[in-house]
Amino acid sequence: MAETSSMFVNLLRQMRVYQWVKNLLLIVPLALAHRTGDVDALMACVWGMIAFSLVASSVYIVNDISDLEHDRAHPRKRFRPLASGVISIPLAWSVVVICVAAASVICVALMPHAFTLWLITYAIATTAYSFVLKRVALVDVIALAGLYALRVAAGGAAAGVEVSPWLLGFSLFLFMSLAFLKRYAELRDTIEREGTHVSGRGYHVGDAEFVLMAGTALGFVAVLVFTLYVNGPQVQTLYRHPTRMWLIAPCLVYWISHLWLTAHRGGMHDDPIVFAARDKHSWAVGAAIAAVAIAAT
Repeated sequence: MAETSSMFVNLLRQMRVYQWVKNLLLIVPLALAHRTGDVDALMACVWGMIAFSLVASSVYIVNDISDLEHDRAHPRKRFRPLASGVISIPLAWSVVVICVAAASVICVALMPHAFTLWLITYAIATTAYSFVLKRVALVDVIALAGLYALRVAAGGAAAGVEVSPWLLGFSLFLFMSLAFLKRYAELRDTIEREGTHVSGRGYHVGDAEFVLMAGTALGFVAVLVFTLYVNGPQVQTLYRHPTRMWLIAPCLVYWISHLWLTAHRGGMHDDPIVFAARDKHSWAVGAAIAAVAIAAT
């Protein structure tokens, strides 16, 4: 029994279940449209998150199978179940098949056609990223940001909510900043280990300063896009006190600055989204933003 339990835990680790938090982005369009009370739309988003999580896990596993040598040379990734040999490659492929089959059933039985198209696009794009795009400097960052923004668009399709171009623009700039942040953290780690380049990526240690400047700039551009959105007609319609929404801008500036300062000091060892999910400062900023939005409603 203990051995079975241990294998199950290792399978969950290999599926990177902690990464599923990223798929909460699917609820964003519904929340911003003030339709979270629509049970049918909310359940569609939940099923959509499950489908995205299953597809994402299948791609993570395929990626880890193809990246075994790189992962075994990495100081932390070498402890992943596949890289350490705890899980066999045939078992990993079996999990991939089960995940894809389950996601397909959800799409066919429960989801609108538009959502299924977005999920297929995501599967193709994230596979292309895993095998090709992540090794090309700058292209990898744009691809990562696109995958995050795609989740937002898919959430709108699942709930039947029109996604604002402002939201997509904000998402692209914010997630490009976070993608650069991920690369910067990897570069810092490489520098500390006295390496010359990030294994399996297109970046050298000399790129760290450029990545730092580009990433922080993109984060503040995202805040600028948000302020333009706040001044637009959609916010004026959705909120009784729209001017209060401006208070979210300094919250975003603080949060983006906090993440980059943490990385600059060598404290960012996770994916930025996963780090934020565990970070008390990020939770405080999230609570402040929610309070402002409620006060503006």
